[in-house]
Amino acid sequence: MPDDTIQPALARTPLEQPALEQPSLEQPSLEQPYLDLMRLVLKQGVERDDRTGVGTRSVFGHQMRFDLSRGFPLVTTKKLHLRSIIHELLWFLRGDTNIAYLRDNGVRIWDEWADENGDLGPVYGYQWRSWPDPRGGHVDQIVTLLDQIRTNPGSRRLIVSAWNPALVDEMALPPCHCLFQFYVAKGRLSCQLYQRSADIFLGVPFNIASYALLTQMIARVTGLSPGDFVHTLGDAHLYSNHLEQAELQLSRTPRPAPRLVLAPGVDDLFDFRFEHIAIEGYDPHPHIKAEVAV
Repeated sequence: MPDDTIQPALARTPLEQPALEQPSLEQPSLEQPYLDLMRLVLKQGVERDDRTGVGTRSVFGHQMRFDLSRGFPLVTTKKLHLRSIIHELLWFLRGDTNIAYLRDNGVRIWDEWADENGDLGPVYGYQWRSWPDPRGGHVDQIVTLLDQIRTNPGSRRLIVSAWNPALVDEMALPPCHCLFQFYVAKGRLSCQLYQRSADIFLGVPFNIASYALLTQMIARVTGLSPGDFVHTLGDAHLYSNHLEQAELQLSRTPRPAPRLVLAPGVDDLFDFRFEHIAIEGYDPHPHIKAEVAV
């Protein structure tokens, strides 16, 4: 797996560092809501069968909140593959549904679901950028969202959906993180994600980081400050073969949250590239290996 250190071009490109609120000694770790969820499911979750045949321990309906002014909510109690998180989000924003871009950039997280040509069907990127309308055209939900944030920030319709019932059966994997909404208040941009199915050990740390990154990228290009990322989960589960790994992770002490740094001068969301995004101060505990349930 490629090294997680995000270094390319950073020595050559001056980076803009957003001012962060200095946490008080009384504040819990930024990742504490995630650790609390994992502990809750281990102690109180219900044993259920699932589509993969592995089996899960789960709860239904849970919400976490992360204040992005305190830092970047990247889990420190195990090492995450930053390259995968960043490139997957850029891939979504391209409207891409073929894994060639991911493979070219050393990202393998979608390999198990792609067909022999690397295609996944009309998954996230297609729905975000090319949602079919009944007149034979397409709706670019991201472009519409950006326009509305700029021109009508008080709108309660700042929503992007990846859940298209007419096309779910054509998708290699129906969207787990399926709808997100933005909220602008006092110059701050907040995002709430609804995730119907949440793989707590492997998937959720990626999802938290991905949508926190998206929120801060959109805040940048719309002239706002990052607010909260609110993560609402439907079926929140630990797979039966992840329970020991979860216990190990919970035995570790969280470390200080890293800082997200976006290169200055990028004012169009679709102009962001991997080298424009850096995570500083990420000092995680070692990686914990776990199998993906397909």
